[in-house]
Amino acid sequence: MDVLLVDHFAGWTRLTLNRPDATNALTTDLLSALAATLDCLATNPSCHAVMICGADGNFAAGADVNEIAAKTRDQAIHDPRNAAWSSIRAFPKPLIAAVDGFALGGGLELALMADLMVVGGTARLGLPESNLGLIPGAGGGQRLLARIGPARAARMVLTGEIIDAAQAEAWGLCAWRVAGSAVDEAEVLAARIAARAPLAMNAAKRALVNGAEARLAFKDERAGFEALLDSADKTEGIRAFRERRKPEFRGQ
Repeated sequence: MDVLLVDHFAGWTRLTLNRPDATNALTTDLLSALAATLDCLATNPSCHAVMICGADGNFAAGADVNEIAAKTRDQAIHDPRNAAWSSIRAFPKPLIAAVDGFALGGGLELALMADLMVVGGTARLGLPESNLGLIPGAGGGQRLLARIGPARAARMVLTGEIIDAAQAEAWGLCAWRVAGSAVDEAEVLAARIAARAPLAMNAAKRALVNGAEARLAFKDERAGFEALLDSADKTEGIRAFRERRKPEFRGQ
């Protein structure tokens, strides 16, 4: 089964995260496929916008816990996921995320890399990495800070709170909220953006991204994530997650 489905339309492309049995959790293979496809679309003159969604009613419920469980700090420093995340963020054309169901951890970090986020009625968004003894590892905390401000970002990152679509709209986390599925609205939006002046859209995106992210502490957040990979609390957090119980953290 292809972990990423690619569908081309007039002027835009839909990318579907396709691991429905795992709520589209972002394995390294899936993340790498997404990055490689976006690299190709970046130079495709027929593509002026991209929409990302998830299969079977969920966007992406985080990274793959099995990969994180065995990962050490030294491995994370040379992790191919770093290059994939950087490539996704560097995509020069408008990127739209259609969020239905779960967008948690790495899933929300991916949605936060989109220029426009549409959330559907079933959307549940959060950065609950602290439940595993970790913190966001792909810049999600920083981008959340830029989107919704320090008080609300701290609330979500420090407590692991998961919010619904209405709260995401009220806090300014998303650009649109719809009652049904986000995909239909996002497809209309992608076609609309694709019909606009491509050079202007790309220049506008570049200016907006630079303006929003120039002073964010991405390196500090990543360093914190990497350091925590070797902690006993991370091991306990993932064990508790798998055993469906409350973790007993010891600050080690």
